[in-house]
Amino acid sequence: MGSRPDGWWRDRAAAANRLLTGMPGLVGRAVAAPEGGTAVIAQIVAVVEGVAKAVTAPDGVLVVRAPADGDSTTVSTAQQYADTGARVLVVTADRGLRARLAHGVAVAGPSWLNELLGR
Repeated sequence: MGSRPDGWWRDRAAAANRLLTGMPGLVGRAVAAPEGGTAVIAQIVAVVEGVAKAVTAPDGVLVVRAPADGDSTTVSTAQQYADTGARVLVVTADRGLRARLAHGVAVAGPSWLNELLGR
């Protein structure tokens, strides 16, 4: 959410809702993968923390409510999916979070997602 200075910090729950609202249209779509080539988005999992945990998940998006910090929940959720053999992509600009992700988990910056969402 913090990739654009649109006032998200004043109402994090509303910002999370705005972001999640556009995501269902991405499920099933073939997109340019951040590491090159094409990927089909099979599922979207959004990890939320703090006041953003109040969001309602739109159809087609699985919302995981972090019991503590969102980074740790993102790392463990990505690992759970990777352990099943799924191709996992985490969208984040946070270098510390990127460093904690398991080998093989792909990463994209927020601009990649914003472009897909037309934001």
